[in-house]
Amino acid sequence: MDATEIAKDINIVPTPQDEDHEVNWEDEFQELMQTLPKEKSWYGRDLYFYQGFWCPFSVFKAVISFQKHFQALDSDIFVTSLPKCGTTWLKALTFSIVNRNQFAMEQSPLLSLGPHQLVRSFEYDLYLNNPCPDLENSCVYQPRLLSTHIPYASLPPSIKDSNSKIVYMCRNPMDTFVSLWFFTDQFRPENVKPSSLDEAFDMLCQQIHAFGPFFDHVLGYWKASQEKPNKILFLQYEDLHENIISHLKKLAMFLGFPFSEEEEKHGVIEEIAKICSFGNLKELDVHKNGTHISGIRPNTLFRKGKPEDWINYLTPAVVERLKKLIQHKLDKSGLTFKLSCKSPEQDYA
Repeated sequence: MDATEIAKDINIVPTPQDEDHEVNWEDEFQELMQTLPKEKSWYGRDLYFYQGFWCPFSVFKAVISFQKHFQALDSDIFVTSLPKCGTTWLKALTFSIVNRNQFAMEQSPLLSLGPHQLVRSFEYDLYLNNPCPDLENSCVYQPRLLSTHIPYASLPPSIKDSNSKIVYMCRNPMDTFVSLWFFTDQFRPENVKPSSLDEAFDMLCQQIHAFGPFFDHVLGYWKASQEKPNKILFLQYEDLHENIISHLKKLAMFLGFPFSEEEEKHGVIEEIAKICSFGNLKELDVHKNGTHISGIRPNTLFRKGKPEDWINYLTPAVVERLKKLIQHKLDKSGLTFKLSCKSPEQDYA
């Protein structure tokens, strides 16, 4: 594939004044690609092993531009996760907490724009078509709320060295895998045969999936959160399901936007939980009929949103194999996953 095809594939169209720079950049990019291990994902897309993680080809250039050019502000807030670990939910909750005093809840931009347009992604949005996007005009609300799927170790130094905040959401690998398997099928080229659940699971066990290895990604943020608890808040999807109110209070306190006694008394926390719930977000017109800012159909972001859905798809043999992998990978880390969840009646996500 030549440089022009690469540029077209990731929707980069160089301007005339940038042509020489773009040619040099394409040469560098080509050379880099040739040095990296390459695999096909279970849905037929190219993955390149870059800086210890599997980077999807479609966003590879955007990731590099983000790393090279982004400059963090101390006031920035970053929502981070692996795909299908509650990213949409966490974006909605974070935006609503930080901006709750700027407008009435029933007039929240979340109801007309959606979480991914309000908390924009570095690799799938901001840097996808532009190596140096105008972040001042891209982030309407302050402080800036931004998101990424890349591992902690690969974040730009300016993020790790600044006083910005990072919120990380993880989910147990069984539910993550099932959700990811259903979600990624929409990206499978028509000429690629669908992978069976067993085939996809084998690749998961080999740690070959977008932004994986799974355990390296999770443990990277987990260890960083232990070392810098004032900078990185590590959340688990299942914990938010079990007790959304206490975790919203924890999230608000960490972000520097704690709820007042008056707000708690008037049910503001419950109101945020409700407006950001799976059922409410799924039924918004922006998600039923809108166009996702990074080209993904918004209605595909919502499937079930329930913990323990893996029970309906994974065989006992697969479950046992994954449990052994979890035990091996998390040994002596202090991190554990909840594979069952006592979820309240409210459909929060």
